[in-house]
Parts: sequence; structure tokens; C-alpha cells
Amino acid sequence: QLQLVESGGGLVQAGGSLRLSCAASGGTFSSYVVGWFRQAPGKEREFVAAVSRNGDMTGYFDSVKGRFTISRDNANNTVYLQMNNLKPEDTAVYYCAVRNGWFSRTPSAYKYWGQGTQVTVSS
Repeated sequence: QLQLVESGGGLVQAGGSLRLSCAASGGTFSSYVVGWFRQAPGKEREFVAAVSRNGDMTGYFDSVKGRFTISRDNANNTVYLQMNNLKPEDTAVYYCAVRNGWFSRTPSAYKYWGQGTQVTVSS
């Protein structure tokens, strides 16, 4: 069973940057689409970004386009989320998840999930 571990979260001021990592083990990581999601207190989990199996295609939630960049390194079984120009509304727990098939913005479509990493952006 594939296991995912997120890291890189923390506290940052508005306008700052963070890079999240999602490290995979226990499976064929390169065979999965990988997505990043986030969940703020009292809100539903929402799609942030996704990357195709070989990294040649990406998709983003409208509010993060131009600020966040998703990428993957299959040789090291890791996916990254570079987050620039962070805003207080980006504050949430960030999760990575994987699925077979094509991109999906629906959390229930993803098969394996990490435990999440907290991102807090102060104003």
C-alpha cells in the first residue's frame, strides 16, 4: 500500500513562500496522478493542484494560479508544491493524495492520502 508523508508547512507572513513536499513509499508512485488539497477549519476539503504521472501536465484551482507550482520527481518518489505570494486565505492543512486515471478535483476520487501539513499565513 502506498504511503504518503507531507512536510514543509509552517508559519509565514503574507507575501512569503513555502515549498511543500509529499514523499511516497511502498508502491509504484509514477503510476499515479498526484493532487494537493487543503482544508481550512470549518470548511470542506478543496482541490489545489494536480500533476500527471510523468509531470508533463498540471492543473490548478483558480485562486492559486500564478502563485503555486506543482512538480514531481519520480526518481525520488516526491511531489512538490511551491507556494509564492501567500495570502491569509491560503491558511489550511495541506494534503497530498494519489489516484489512478486522469485528473480529478474531487477528493473522494483519490485513493491514498497523507496525514497533512499545516500552513499558516499571517497578515
